[in-house]
Amino acid sequence: MELLRLYDFLPSGNAYKIRLLLTQLGMPFERVEVNILKGETRTPEFLSKNPNGKIPVLEIEPGKYLAESNAILVYLSEGTEFLPYDRFLRSQVLQWLFFEQYSHQPFIAPSRFWISILGKAEEYSEALKQKREPGYAALNLMEKHLTYETFFVGERYTIADIALFAYTHVADEGGFDLTQFPAIQAWIKRVKAQPRYITINDIPKDIEF
Repeated sequence: MELLRLYDFLPSGNAYKIRLLLTQLGMPFERVEVNILKGETRTPEFLSKNPNGKIPVLEIEPGKYLAESNAILVYLSEGTEFLPYDRFLRSQVLQWLFFEQYSHQPFIAPSRFWISILGKAEEYSEALKQKREPGYAALNLMEKHLTYETFFVGERYTIADIALFAYTHVADEGGFDLTQFPAIQAWIKRVKAQPRYITINDIPKDIEF
Protein backbone atom coordinates (compact mmCIF):
# COMPACT_ATOMS: atom_id res chain seq x y z
CA MET A 1 0.00 0.00 0.00
CA GLU A 2 1.27 3.45 -0.91
CA LEU A 3 2.03 5.84 1.95
CA LEU A 4 -0.85 8.26 2.42
CA ARG A 5 0.00 11.93 1.93
CA LEU A 6 -2.05 14.58 3.73
CA TYR A 7 -2.05 18.16 2.45
CA ASP A 8 -2.61 19.98 5.69
CA PHE A 9 -2.74 23.37 7.45
CA LEU A 10 -2.02 22.87 11.14
CA PRO A 11 -4.57 25.34 12.63
CA SER A 12 -7.41 24.02 10.45
CA GLY A 13 -10.12 22.05 12.23
CA ASN A 14 -11.04 20.30 9.00
CA ALA A 15 -7.46 19.11 8.54
CA TYR A 16 -7.21 18.21 12.23
CA LYS A 17 -10.08 15.74 11.79
CA ILE A 18 -7.94 13.74 9.39
CA ARG A 19 -4.74 13.90 11.48
CA LEU A 20 -6.69 12.76 14.52
CA LEU A 21 -8.35 9.81 12.79
CA LEU A 22 -5.14 8.69 11.05
CA THR A 23 -3.31 8.80 14.37
CA GLN A 24 -6.05 6.91 16.20
CA LEU A 25 -6.08 4.31 13.42
CA GLY A 26 -2.30 3.99 13.72
CA MET A 27 -1.88 4.66 10.01
CA PRO A 28 1.44 6.21 8.94
CA PHE A 29 1.20 9.19 6.62
CA GLU A 30 3.27 11.93 5.10
CA ARG A 31 2.16 15.42 6.06
CA VAL A 32 2.56 18.35 3.66
CA GLU A 33 1.93 21.79 5.16
CA VAL A 34 -0.03 24.09 2.84
CA ASN A 35 -0.26 27.63 4.20
CA ILE A 36 -3.65 29.00 3.24
CA LEU A 37 -2.67 32.45 4.54
CA LYS A 38 -0.02 32.67 1.84
CA GLY A 39 -2.33 31.58 -0.95
CA GLU A 40 -0.69 28.17 -1.30
CA THR A 41 -4.02 26.46 -2.02
CA ARG A 42 -4.49 28.72 -5.05
CA THR A 43 -1.40 27.70 -6.98
CA PRO A 44 -1.80 25.73 -10.22
CA GLU A 45 0.01 22.82 -8.59
CA PHE A 46 -2.41 22.60 -5.67
CA LEU A 47 -5.48 23.25 -7.81
CA SER A 48 -4.50 20.25 -9.91
CA LYS A 49 -5.02 18.18 -6.76
CA ASN A 50 -8.21 19.92 -5.60
CA PRO A 51 -9.84 22.37 -8.04
CA ASN A 52 -11.87 23.74 -5.12
CA GLY A 53 -8.64 25.12 -3.65
CA LYS A 54 -9.15 23.91 -0.09
CA ILE A 55 -7.43 21.68 2.42
CA PRO A 56 -7.41 18.97 3.56
CA VAL A 57 -6.61 16.80 0.58
CA LEU A 58 -5.60 13.16 0.96
CA GLU A 59 -3.39 11.61 -1.68
CA ILE A 60 -4.32 7.95 -1.56
CA GLU A 61 -1.80 6.89 -4.17
CA PRO A 62 0.22 8.90 -6.69
CA GLY A 63 -2.18 11.12 -8.62
CA LYS A 64 -5.29 9.89 -6.77
CA TYR A 65 -6.74 12.61 -4.51
CA LEU A 66 -9.71 12.91 -2.18
CA ALA A 67 -10.96 16.25 -0.86
CA GLU A 68 -13.63 17.35 1.67
CA SER A 69 -12.78 16.44 5.25
CA ASN A 70 -15.87 14.40 6.04
CA ALA A 71 -15.61 12.41 2.81
CA ILE A 72 -12.02 11.60 3.80
CA LEU A 73 -13.21 10.53 7.27
CA VAL A 74 -15.67 8.08 5.70
CA TYR A 75 -13.03 6.72 3.32
CA LEU A 76 -10.49 6.12 6.09
CA SER A 77 -12.97 4.66 8.57
CA GLU A 78 -14.48 2.04 6.24
CA GLY A 79 -14.20 -1.37 7.91
CA THR A 80 -13.07 0.08 11.25
CA GLU A 81 -14.69 0.67 14.64
CA PHE A 82 -15.05 4.36 13.76
CA LEU A 83 -17.87 3.73 11.25
CA PRO A 84 -20.73 1.39 12.25
CA TYR A 85 -21.64 -1.47 9.94
CA ASP A 86 -25.33 -1.33 10.93
CA ARG A 87 -27.23 0.48 8.19
CA PHE A 88 -29.22 2.78 10.48
CA LEU A 89 -26.29 3.66 12.75
CA ARG A 90 -24.13 4.31 9.72
CA SER A 91 -26.76 6.67 8.33
CA GLN A 92 -26.90 8.46 11.68
CA VAL A 93 -23.16 9.05 11.45
CA LEU A 94 -23.67 10.56 8.00
CA GLN A 95 -26.52 12.66 9.38
CA TRP A 96 -24.16 14.26 11.91
CA LEU A 97 -21.45 14.72 9.27
CA PHE A 98 -23.92 16.63 7.10
CA PHE A 99 -25.09 18.65 10.11
CA GLU A 100 -21.49 19.56 10.93
CA GLN A 101 -20.79 20.88 7.45
CA TYR A 102 -24.11 22.68 6.92
CA SER A 103 -25.32 23.87 10.35
CA HIS A 104 -22.18 23.96 12.52
CA GLN A 105 -18.88 24.55 10.74
CA PRO A 106 -20.04 27.53 8.61
CA PHE A 107 -20.68 29.57 11.75
CA ILE A 108 -18.16 28.40 14.35
CA ALA A 109 -15.12 27.88 12.11
CA PRO A 110 -15.10 31.30 10.39
CA SER A 111 -15.49 33.05 13.75
CA ARG A 112 -12.41 31.29 15.07
CA PHE A 113 -10.52 32.02 11.86
CA TRP A 114 -11.26 35.75 11.95
CA ILE A 115 -10.56 36.16 15.68
CA SER A 116 -7.77 33.73 16.54
CA ILE A 117 -5.96 33.03 13.27
CA LEU A 118 -6.24 36.34 11.41
CA GLY A 119 -6.52 38.44 14.58
CA LYS A 120 -9.07 40.72 12.91
CA ALA A 121 -12.07 40.60 15.25
CA GLU A 122 -12.75 44.30 14.89
CA GLU A 123 -12.57 44.24 11.10
CA TYR A 124 -15.01 41.30 10.97
CA SER A 125 -17.23 42.47 13.84
CA GLU A 126 -20.41 42.67 11.77
CA ALA A 127 -19.86 39.26 10.18
CA LEU A 128 -19.13 37.80 13.61
CA LYS A 129 -22.46 39.07 14.91
CA GLN A 130 -24.23 37.27 12.06
CA LYS A 131 -22.52 34.00 12.98
CA ARG A 132 -23.50 34.09 16.66
CA GLU A 133 -27.15 33.03 16.57
CA PRO A 134 -26.80 30.08 14.14
CA GLY A 135 -23.58 29.03 15.87
CA TYR A 136 -25.25 28.88 19.25
CA ALA A 137 -28.24 27.12 17.69
CA ALA A 138 -25.89 24.32 16.57
CA LEU A 139 -24.30 24.11 20.01
CA ASN A 140 -27.71 24.01 21.69
CA LEU A 141 -28.79 21.13 19.48
CA MET A 142 -25.61 19.24 20.34
CA GLU A 143 -26.10 19.97 24.04
CA LYS A 144 -29.61 18.52 24.01
CA HIS A 145 -28.42 15.36 22.27
CA LEU A 146 -25.43 14.88 24.56
CA THR A 147 -27.53 15.37 27.66
CA TYR A 148 -28.82 11.84 27.07
CA GLU A 149 -26.03 10.30 24.96
CA THR A 150 -22.38 9.55 25.72
CA PHE A 151 -21.35 9.98 22.09
CA PHE A 152 -23.26 11.06 19.01
CA VAL A 153 -24.13 7.65 17.57
CA GLY A 154 -24.72 4.28 19.17
CA GLU A 155 -23.05 5.13 22.48
CA ARG A 156 -19.63 4.73 20.88
CA TYR A 157 -16.88 7.00 19.59
CA THR A 158 -17.17 7.39 15.81
CA ILE A 159 -16.18 9.78 13.05
CA ALA A 160 -19.34 11.73 13.92
CA ASP A 161 -17.62 12.70 17.16
CA ILE A 162 -14.35 13.49 15.40
CA ALA A 163 -16.10 15.72 12.87
CA LEU A 164 -18.01 17.69 15.50
CA PHE A 165 -15.17 17.78 18.02
CA ALA A 166 -12.72 19.50 15.66
CA TYR A 167 -14.30 22.95 15.77
CA THR A 168 -16.47 22.59 18.88
CA HIS A 169 -13.61 22.12 21.34
CA VAL A 170 -12.01 25.36 20.11
CA ALA A 171 -15.27 27.29 19.71
CA ASP A 172 -14.18 29.64 22.50
CA GLU A 173 -11.41 30.82 20.16
CA GLY A 174 -14.23 32.14 17.99
CA GLY A 175 -15.98 33.91 20.84
CA PHE A 176 -18.48 31.17 21.76
CA ASP A 177 -18.98 30.58 25.47
CA LEU A 178 -18.82 26.83 26.11
CA THR A 179 -19.30 27.15 29.88
CA GLN A 180 -23.07 27.19 29.36
CA PHE A 181 -22.94 23.73 27.75
CA PRO A 182 -22.07 21.18 30.45
CA ALA A 183 -22.98 18.15 28.34
CA ILE A 184 -20.70 19.34 25.53
CA GLN A 185 -17.91 19.98 28.01
CA ALA A 186 -18.25 16.45 29.42
CA TRP A 187 -18.25 15.01 25.90
CA ILE A 188 -15.10 16.98 25.04
CA LYS A 189 -13.38 15.34 28.02
CA ARG A 190 -14.50 11.91 26.81
CA VAL A 191 -13.10 12.55 23.34
CA LYS A 192 -9.80 13.72 24.79
CA ALA A 193 -9.64 10.51 26.82
CA GLN A 194 -9.73 8.31 23.70
CA PRO A 195 -6.64 6.25 22.81
CA ARG A 196 -4.01 8.01 20.69
CA TYR A 197 -5.68 11.38 21.09
CA ILE A 198 -3.69 14.35 19.76
CA THR A 199 -4.41 18.05 20.12
CA ILE A 200 -5.16 20.32 17.18
CA ASN A 201 -1.61 21.68 17.33
CA ASP A 202 0.12 18.30 17.59
CA ILE A 203 2.08 16.75 14.76
CA PRO A 204 2.26 13.01 15.48
CA LYS A 205 5.89 12.11 16.13
CA ASP A 206 5.82 8.78 14.32
CA ILE A 207 4.46 9.99 10.99
CA GLU A 208 6.56 10.16 7.86
CA PHE A 209 7.85 13.44 6.45
